[in-house]
Formats: sequence, structure tokens, C-alpha cells
Amino acid sequence: MARNRKDAKLIRNLTSTQRVIYYLKKKRCDSDVYINMKVEMTNAIKYIEKQKKAGNHITYFHLFCAALARTFYNRPLLNRFVMPGGKAYEHNDVSVGFVAKVKFEDYAEEFLRVEHFAKENNIFDISKQLTDSVEHLRKNNKSDTDNTADVLAKLPGWLFNIAMGILKFMDNHDLIPEKLTRNSIYHSSAIVSNLGTFKSSAIYHNLTDFGTSSSLITMGAIHKEPVANDDGKVEIKDVCDFGINLDERIGDGYYFVKSMKVFEYLLNHPELLEEPVGNELTIDE
Repeated sequence: MARNRKDAKLIRNLTSTQRVIYYLKKKRCDSDVYINMKVEMTNAIKYIEKQKKAGNHITYFHLFCAALARTFYNRPLLNRFVMPGGKAYEHNDVSVGFVAKVKFEDYAEEFLRVEHFAKENNIFDISKQLTDSVEHLRKNNKSDTDNTADVLAKLPGWLFNIAMGILKFMDNHDLIPEKLTRNSIYHSSAIVSNLGTFKSSAIYHNLTDFGTSSSLITMGAIHKEPVANDDGKVEIKDVCDFGINLDERIGDGYYFVKSMKVFEYLLNHPELLEEPVGNELTIDE
């Protein structure tokens, strides 16, 4: 009998269309949809500068994660995932998973990290949480997930393949201990990456059938582009590209586009992120 998972609740009121789609498209990697967003960052830049003068260390990545958290809390279908057997679940909270490098060097060690954001958190809480997390990782403080990956990687190929098969079976049946999944990026609401740190544009990245993440979102470098205003006048403005990959089984096109409008609205009105991310949000259409 289907039941809740440790980190998510079972969705029981599925429509007939949803059930059909879940069985037609059984794999997450076969259900990728890609969305490109270009967001004007004028207000975000002013907000970051204002906070810097006030002594608050808030980065664009912090703003990105806070906007994402509030979007997911207000658009809960984004926080869903589909497991083998046609069962759909919704995460108990909103979390982002990312990979942190100890140093910005080619062969520097990488650590996995997942940050869980509670409904009462705001931009200041999230900023401190992310800053503390990265500092902790760069002191080579590995999580149980990192240590487990190190052990598996040392196995001979044939045994590694068997071990991964067992791990996938355990994942499908919610048998992996929470201390391992809590810092597994593949068990987050969304996997994120700030490629702007490396002066790169946003990219699209495939999803994986392991874990519970139904979205992968990258942020590119902020750069200047000509933008046409509503009156047709063209101005040079600061913009940022976002590459978004979603599992189409968790929502339809209308829901995704409306959700991205919420995300864009928050980046254009960053002061709203000073409110708890779980607060209901009404945007001006």
C-alpha cells in the first residue's frame, strides 16, 4: 500500500490525465522540458548595493535561492516529484541542492550540499544559512553523503554497479537513511548552480532518475543587453539568463509559465524577500 515518504507526502488526488502520463512517461529523464528566462536585474542590483551599505552580506546567489524558495512555497506543484510505479509526492519543505568547490581550481575537491528553507525564513536567514554552509564545506567538513560517495567510488566497477542498483531500489522504496538523503542534491526540491560566478551564461542540465529532484536551474552572469520598453524605446539594461529544466509530469505549461512569472516578479521586487518565504504572494499582473 502506498504511503508517505520520510521527506514527502503522497499525493492521493491525482487526475486521470496525470496517472496516464505517469505510466506513459515512466522516467524523469524522458520528461525534461527546458525554459529560458531573461530577467532584468536593475532592481536586484540596487537592492544588493543597498544591503551592502547597510552591512548585510547578500549575494545574487542568495537572492536567487530566496526567490526560488518563495516561488516553490507559493507554487507547490513545483515541489512535487514522481517515483517509479506512478506515485507522486510533494516535499515536506523547500530545499536547494548545489555543489561547492573548496577552491576555484580545475581539480579542487567538490562537496555536495543541500539547504532546507523553512516557511518562516526570509532573505536574511537564507543568506546567513548559505554563507555558513559554504564556509563549513570549504574547511573540508564532509557530510555523510560525501563520505558514502567516497566509499562507493573505491569499489571495483562490477561491484559498484551492483551497489548502485541496490541504492536505486532502496531509493524507490524510501529505504535510504535520512542522514544520507538530507545532503544529497538529488533529493532536494531543486538543484541549482550559479554559473555567473565563473562569468558563464546559464546552461541546461538534464534531470536524473535517481532521487526526488524535479527541477534543475542555473543562473548565468549578469550582463548588459539592449531591452525594448513597453513604449518601444530601446535601452541598455542589466539582465541575467536562467536555464530551467523541469519534469513535465508535475505540472502543465500554463502552471510552469505562471510560476516563472512569480520568480521574475520577486527578482524585480526583492524587498518582498524580507518577508517569510512561506507567506502567500499576490503579484500585479
